[in-house]
Amino acid sequence: MRVDELMQPVVWDTFPEESLADAAARMRDHGVGSLAVIDDDALVGILTERDVLRAVAENRPPNVTPVSALMTQLPVVTSPGTDTTTAARLMVEHDIRHLPVVADQKVVGMISARDLLVLETSA
Repeated sequence: MRVDELMQPVVWDTFPEESLADAAARMRDHGVGSLAVIDDDALVGILTERDVLRAVAENRPPNVTPVSALMTQLPVVTSPGTDTTTAARLMVEHDIRHLPVVADQKVVGMISARDLLVLETSA
């Protein structure tokens, strides 16, 4: 199976200057564990639930701490035509749970470890 058959085509995003509090609220409201960080229509990072947890553990004030302070810059990405097994290997190799799907330098989807688990349990 290919990534584009399993990915979530709606990608929720944020921008580097947004506060962690606002970004975390968006993640909660949409039931997602990550946000693509977009600047000038380009993917510049990813903010995950792990990053938000790290901010809390480090006592960073969420209302004034910008996303850019904790996001992963230049995240690992995949393409829509990538085999899901290859995508899963990328996640394991890089210890990540969310993988932006990029085509023509645009984020077109997001695939998560959960998506891959659903695939595995339905087989």
